[in-house]
Amino acid sequence: MFAASILMLALLDADAKKPAYARSELLLEPADLMKPETANKFIILDARGKSSYQAGHVPGAIHVETGRWASAFGNGTDRAGWSKRIGNLGIDTDTPVAVYDASRNKDAARIWWILRYWGIKDVRLLNGGWDGWQAAGGKIETTDNAPRPRKAEPTPGSQRIATRSQLMLLLKAGKAGQIVDTRSEMEYCGEALTAKRNGAIPGAKHLEWSATLDPKTGRFKSPAELAKLLEDAGIDPKKPSTTYCQSGGRASVMAFVLELMGGKPARNYYRSWAEWGNDADTPIVKPKK
Repeated sequence: MFAASILMLALLDADAKKPAYARSELLLEPADLMKPETANKFIILDARGKSSYQAGHVPGAIHVETGRWASAFGNGTDRAGWSKRIGNLGIDTDTPVAVYDASRNKDAARIWWILRYWGIKDVRLLNGGWDGWQAAGGKIETTDNAPRPRKAEPTPGSQRIATRSQLMLLLKAGKAGQIVDTRSEMEYCGEALTAKRNGAIPGAKHLEWSATLDPKTGRFKSPAELAKLLEDAGIDPKKPSTTYCQSGGRASVMAFVLELMGGKPARNYYRSWAEWGNDADTPIVKPKK
């Protein structure tokens, strides 16, 4: 009986050490970030609004202006500008970075994606974000932390971005691959008016970005739950994918999830429906759900 108990404990311990996701290193748990030896390795970015940051944040966190980053990204060619933005936060290509927000990763994932696009090698999302940090009993500080600028030499990752012209050519050739629409069902079906023309990119699979998160905790759903969600939507994380939404943020969450589940980096059609739906020449369908 004793030997059987020891064996069971050993099996449970071995199982606990298995990675929860195919790419579990993309996530950082609040309990781990609470450890000084872990926190000291990272530049921690707070992607919430400035007033929220000033009211209280993760110790050592630096505020990042998500709105300005979102609009400044453009088509991803301003290497000099992004060298300055990234370097001013104390980040270079080898700096480990952790990002969190209070909007169910929509803003944090955008920052994650932009940094990964510019070649920052180790960028992670704090699982559960700000709410997760508080729920875990993490300490809170109000110090406005000033970064120590570094020289950053970012390199754009063309494999992480899709453009309108690329998608148009691939669609015409029947080689667009797996396209994932991460917007709401009403947007996907063209019932929500978010542009001059509404609907979806032909052939796009639909999975709303928020479905990948636990609605109560804001944490990513379990590997089994995510696998079922993707399968039910007809999405294979191992296939080359392009994600899109309205302006790149929600698409960044899905790009993160696909990579978390073992897929290669998805292409984010960053300009998304704000561009596609306002272009008179793009093909559009209105799927029935």
